[in-house]
Amino acid sequence: MSKKLLAPSLLAADFGNLQRDIEMVNSSDADWFHIDVMDGVFVPNISFGMPVIQAIKKYAEKPMDVHLMIVDPDRYIDTFAELGTANLTVHYEACTHLHRTLQAIKSKGMKAGVALNPHTGVNLLEDVINDIDLVILMSVNPGFGGQKFIENTYNKINRLKELIITNNASTLIEIDGGVNANNAKALIDAGADVLVAGNFVFSSENPIETISNLKKRMF
Repeated sequence: MSKKLLAPSLLAADFGNLQRDIEMVNSSDADWFHIDVMDGVFVPNISFGMPVIQAIKKYAEKPMDVHLMIVDPDRYIDTFAELGTANLTVHYEACTHLHRTLQAIKSKGMKAGVALNPHTGVNLLEDVINDIDLVILMSVNPGFGGQKFIENTYNKINRLKELIITNNASTLIEIDGGVNANNAKALIDAGADVLVAGNFVFSSENPIETISNLKKRMF
């Protein structure tokens, strides 16, 4: 998992043609499917439910990178494992017993991720960084697609990278929100390993070409 990865966000896909868009990602240079699960409580929006994710898995030929923006995510760890999730990310802000949650995710054979909202400091992960496979830094406020990128994200990447190196951890840094061709290289140069791209990919005239061009900027 040392190469730089691109994960198109299906939140920006055409829900009326979801199979088509999944097959487009399958045939592209993308690495993962990023799937945002929202409950209307932790964030003000509601997105995919279990039957939709089951349908995505039916056609997806690349790993499912599932990002839970929900309260009490522990209730659903077993379910997401059964759905074939590769990476399961929970929000720091939603987990009272984060260490226990991470161990539960790993025990089901999934990679364990932690997401941080824009206001949450990376220093809060110091005691569990070696238990985390990936950290999602939210570069927009979670809940809606199409928001403007928060520039302070670069500073957070730097601080998180330093924390990872200091603790000799193998944690990946994933950036979610406002990623496009203008900032992709700068994010990678700052220390990011995985970029999530939603509207920039799916609203383009040629998504496969857009994905290809975005990947080229990451190296």
